[in-house]
Amino acid sequence: MTAHPVPSRRVVLNSAGLAAVTLCLGGCAAAPGSASTAASGATTIKASEVPVGSGKIVGQFVVTQPKAGTYEAFGYLCTHQNLPVQQVTDAAIVCGRHGSTYSLADGSVLTGPAQKALTKATVKVEGDTLTIS
Repeated sequence: MTAHPVPSRRVVLNSAGLAAVTLCLGGCAAAPGSASTAASGATTIKASEVPVGSGKIVGQFVVTQPKAGTYEAFGYLCTHQNLPVQQVTDAAIVCGRHGSTYSLADGSVLTGPAQKALTKATVKVEGDTLTIS
């Protein structure tokens, strides 16, 4: 029976790091035919899927329709600890982790602990399609 050399700690860690980067690069590529485009970071949704007086979380955005025909969009990360918000109700965009809520109309803070508004995004309306970026 021959003895096999034991790899050094550095070799093991370098190999693990290379594997992690390879997995990320492979998993981060956009799927063919996906609704969002990786280059622009835009996401699309049918306007009919966004309820009046509420909204929906789509990709990395929150899209709202505070009043009929008016669409707003914001980044989905709560400004308190930079974690995703969990839901949109008929009253607010809600981060249930610590209770922060944001306005459907402008993303401003309604209740803390967050102190800064959600990041504003752009909504482009084309027929029944909303493109958010």
